[in-house]
Amino acid sequence: MIKIKKQHEIEKMREAGRIIGLLWEEMAKIIVPGISTWELDKFADDFIRSHDAYPAFKGYSVPGLAPFPGAICASVNSVIVHGIPAKNVILKEGDIIGIDVGTRKAGYHGDAAYTFTVGQISQEAQRLLDVTKEALEIGISTAIVGNKVGDISYAIGKFVKQKGYYCADDLTGHGIGRELHEDPMIPNVGRKGTGQLIKEGMTIAIEPMVNIGTNKVIERGWEYLVKDGSLSAHFEHTLLVTDAKPEILTKVGRENG
Repeated sequence: MIKIKKQHEIEKMREAGRIIGLLWEEMAKIIVPGISTWELDKFADDFIRSHDAYPAFKGYSVPGLAPFPGAICASVNSVIVHGIPAKNVILKEGDIIGIDVGTRKAGYHGDAAYTFTVGQISQEAQRLLDVTKEALEIGISTAIVGNKVGDISYAIGKFVKQKGYYCADDLTGHGIGRELHEDPMIPNVGRKGTGQLIKEGMTIAIEPMVNIGTNKVIERGWEYLVKDGSLSAHFEHTLLVTDAKPEILTKVGRENG
């Protein structure tokens, strides 16, 4: 069931999202060649807790898997999402790393992902990041009252395909609020005019996950990888549907709109 948020709930979600925006600013300073994803995870965990919030991914459970061990998902190069932080995963010049993070404060959640560059990256990798970020912007601009979830999915999928890339199979955005994952699910490929109606007061997380070589994925425990080993990028924001344009609740300080 889709939950329309009241004002006091929205205020709590703004705070949970604000912490993520602040975290991105600090993470960008420490993502350099030679750092491990375990170190990034510890930094994020400490940062979130220092703002009287809790890392919502830590201990998250799904049937058949051990609880997720990290505060962040740290997905390097061909790992699409849910990469597990580890001491032996060391970033090197030219890598890209998608960091997905959830926060919980006062009982409400924020969720966002950002793909960072490690030193100088290839033109191919940069173009992938640019396309994925623009796909998110297009999805957000479509999340307006009166549209349907399928309109968001269609807009993202059409744009990504036109650019010659692929949305990863079976990975979606979602509603968010008191629970980290709520209705509706928001695929990155879909048909116009289908799915649930978008209403004022909905809070949703839109998250295109875009691959260079194929839409096919491989599951390895928690982790999803591109089947052909090509690069993947991931950008996500939590947003509030308003009577005007959507309000981004996890906005990075340097972003506009």
